[in-house]
Amino acid sequence: MLKGIHPLLGPDLLYALKSMGHGDDIVIADANFPASSMGPDVIRADGVSATAMAEAILTHMPLDTFVPQSAWRMEVVGDPKAVPEVCAEFQEIVTRRAGSFSIASVERFAFYEMARKAAYIVATTEFRLYGNLILKKGVVHPHEVQFD
Repeated sequence: MLKGIHPLLGPDLLYALKSMGHGDDIVIADANFPASSMGPDVIRADGVSATAMAEAILTHMPLDTFVPQSAWRMEVVGDPKAVPEVCAEFQEIVTRRAGSFSIASVERFAFYEMARKAAYIVATTEFRLYGNLILKKGVVHPHEVQFD
């Protein structure tokens, strides 16, 4: 354990978040997501929900403010206007942790294409359908870094 680091962020995920640069994407994937066939390195988060992982990541990672969109979820197949409960929870977490960012919905196969270009995929055991989220890393400003 380390002080000030969310306990769900293990060594592999900490390394991933630290190595990502401004504009890099990270995918938080549910249990049904084809993470291992997408291409980016997969970090396992077994026993962790996608919403808990989003909370942990956004505790430390800012979202990108230099682009029109920094967060995406997978659109419900056959009902693009639907907002599953897990996605509503993602929006609440993003708003609370990162600010007034809206999560855009993306058609399933377009979401997969975005995931293939991500820096990392975090494979959770979120069993609620459509529990998938892509986050674009923003800039950490000098005043946000503390050394005691």
